[in-house]
Amino acid sequence: MGAARQWLRRLDLNMAMEFEKDTLDALPKALQELERGFASLPGSAARAPGLARMSEVMQQVAERLKDNYPYFHPLYAGQMLKPPHPIARAAYALATWINPNNHANDGGRASSAMEREAVAEIAAMFGWKTHLGHLTSGGTMANLEALWVAGQLHPGKKIAASAQAHYTHHRIASVLGLPFVEIPADSRGRMDTHALAAQVESGEIGCVVATLGTTGAGSLDPLPDILRLRDRHSFRLHVDAAYGGYFTLAGNLTAESREAFDLIGQANSIVVDPHKHGLQPYGCGCVLFRDPGVGALYKHDSPYTYFTSADLHLGEITLECSRPGASAVALWATQKLLPLERGGEFAQGLEACREAALSLAKRLVADSRWLVPFAPELDIVVWAPRADSPQRVSELSQKIFDAAAKRNLHLALIRLPVTYFPALMNSEGDSSMVPTRHRASKGAMRGRGRQKRLRLAKELAKLDPREEQALAAEVLAGDIMFSEEEPDPETITCLRSVLMKPEHREWVERILGLLDAAYREAEF
Repeated sequence: MGAARQWLRRLDLNMAMEFEKDTLDALPKALQELERGFASLPGSAARAPGLARMSEVMQQVAERLKDNYPYFHPLYAGQMLKPPHPIARAAYALATWINPNNHANDGGRASSAMEREAVAEIAAMFGWKTHLGHLTSGGTMANLEALWVAGQLHPGKKIAASAQAHYTHHRIASVLGLPFVEIPADSRGRMDTHALAAQVESGEIGCVVATLGTTGAGSLDPLPDILRLRDRHSFRLHVDAAYGGYFTLAGNLTAESREAFDLIGQANSIVVDPHKHGLQPYGCGCVLFRDPGVGALYKHDSPYTYFTSADLHLGEITLECSRPGASAVALWATQKLLPLERGGEFAQGLEACREAALSLAKRLVADSRWLVPFAPELDIVVWAPRADSPQRVSELSQKIFDAAAKRNLHLALIRLPVTYFPALMNSEGDSSMVPTRHRASKGAMRGRGRQKRLRLAKELAKLDPREEQALAAEVLAGDIMFSEEEPDPETITCLRSVLMKPEHREWVERILGLLDAAYREAEF
């Protein structure tokens, strides 16, 4: 078995890249079956215009699409881009022959039913037997609906989210006309619950957004502590699990992470994105509410839409109107093929992604050239090159990023607080390793008066290098003037890798080899 796996690994790494063709193989037979469902209709002479040039234009489309990073390939380990499963592609394409609209039942009868079933399976993944929920165009719209409901139930009260939460939460609060408060993050990129406790004491917080899987580092806000605060202060709790939600199925989480996911069902609302780890094409988000009663907040009158069925139309419980039924069809088909269950094939894919992240992080920690601020909680790794100043770290990160891309290794960049990297801080908590002359120049600017310059000169005179002795004399004499400089940076540019493809586990060695080559180029 081990030999076969090694052979497969060599094959995968060395063969020429080819797109999967299973999607195309699955379509013809399914399309014929779909066609039989409408055989009672009379033939139609309708013919789409321009078909004679369709092949020519498709070739142009293919040519234009070459101008993309290889998001589908294991060497793309940058942003949150994961290829959809072949069945999702095939089912989505098949549905476009019908082109259903899941706003009203008469616009997407079958696909609306499939959406309800698929969303119920996602809700069950979090332990909910009853719920209200639907698909959206993505996580932003899903979070907007959750915070809109929070604002309706707690009008005028603040929305609170971590400094490392997705930036759209602040924007959404602004759109909704709700005040927003940013809660500092701790040294692992998680919400600082001591800071949150101070805020909720005021009684002005209406909803707390807990993120399970931050976009930047994949960090998990400490849900148990947040729930204890909710018990005392009765705010609404929304869990943004757009990225991390599916990891509730993974069997290789830490005990701390497992506890957070096991408690997610106690939230008032949850967002998860099937177009991230759910193997779906963009855009497909999902919002869930624990209390179906919030559906009353959506109540509106549309006499020209909801007239063919007494059943609830999905458009009656969404802020969006037209929504692609094809997204629901693709999600339903994927979950039929790969059920959302612990230990199943789908869950094993998530576990492989986490194993890839742990393997990469372990190797980086063992290499003295790199700084890793904390272990990955999911499948996202952040790290930085070791250097003599925060500015140099940022410069090197950018150079390594560029050098890696030239080798077809596509990473991402992220700005993180310099406090996440203790090796870059001195005992006073300031950015350390900043060149002494750089610090002296700023000191000289701040101390232009004779007495201040004298004190500065005495401090500089204690330093050994001749250059600093000379600088002290110049400062004391007042003969040197320095231009105003930026303060030491509070953030540094780091490298980031999202290892969200299961095959990343087999590519860690290749990724490290290319990263090593990129580092050597950037260093010299």
